[in-house]
Amino acid sequence: MAALKSALAYSTRVLTTFKKQTHVVYIKRTLLLTRLPLFKGAKGKFITFGRQSSSTAAGAESGEDSFLKWFLLLIPFTTFGLGTWQVKRRQWKIQLINELKGLTTAEPIPLPLDPLELNSLEYRRVKVRGWYDHSKELYVLPRSPVDPEKEAREAGRLSSSGETGANVITPFHCTDLGITILVNRGYVPKQKIRPETRTKGQVEGEMDVVGIVRLTETRKPFVPNNDVERNRWHFRDLEAMASVTGAEPIFIDADFGSTIPGGPIGGQTRVTLRNEHMQYIITWYGLCVATTYMWYAKFIKKIKL
Repeated sequence: MAALKSALAYSTRVLTTFKKQTHVVYIKRTLLLTRLPLFKGAKGKFITFGRQSSSTAAGAESGEDSFLKWFLLLIPFTTFGLGTWQVKRRQWKIQLINELKGLTTAEPIPLPLDPLELNSLEYRRVKVRGWYDHSKELYVLPRSPVDPEKEAREAGRLSSSGETGANVITPFHCTDLGITILVNRGYVPKQKIRPETRTKGQVEGEMDVVGIVRLTETRKPFVPNNDVERNRWHFRDLEAMASVTGAEPIFIDADFGSTIPGGPIGGQTRVTLRNEHMQYIITWYGLCVATTYMWYAKFIKKIKL
């Protein structure tokens, strides 16, 4: 019984002490709050630091939201601009394709000898008269046969036709001009590269040839260097080809009408250009619509995304 009384007395003392400490805390808090507005501004008004800190934080937060709001608006504007740019690029590409088709189907003109004029005639049809020198053939490989309709359908694909061979480049002496030029007679499969395998196509005598003017090429990345010693050419280097054959650095692709049964297949000029701009237009405008809606929902309708 005595123990119970002492325990109750001890509990009473602890509770009393805790209450006093709590009152002290409340008193200190009250004093702190009452002492805050002791500073006066320029006009003699009290400044409450607690309230000022809160409003400053709210203003900073509002400023950050405003900056983020207008910064994110750049995304739909940028994608719209890129989509419009692709529309203009597509128009330019279609015009370029039509121009190239017009050049390759126009009536042939006599081959000019002026180098400056030739440089402005790439893809232009020309006609020459003379005879081939089959003893100095060059081989550009590997090459696949040109099929314009198929290439237009497969433009942009990574895979290509499995059939490979070479284009046969033969010096052609122009009797009407008194010079020798280089003529791409066309495509032959791998097993027909050697001249003895296609003797029927090694035509002799004077003839007319219609072809398309081509200019020299620079080596593209990952394309091997030309191997002059082994007669393996990978790109059109007119100066080197002319030096090996003794011809002028003038090059034409013979048209399909020059094809001789058993010989190379003419018409190996690639005029198909990749035109994938419609895909890009859909992509950019689609992103513009999506990001515009997200911006509107986030900042105007205040929907949580």
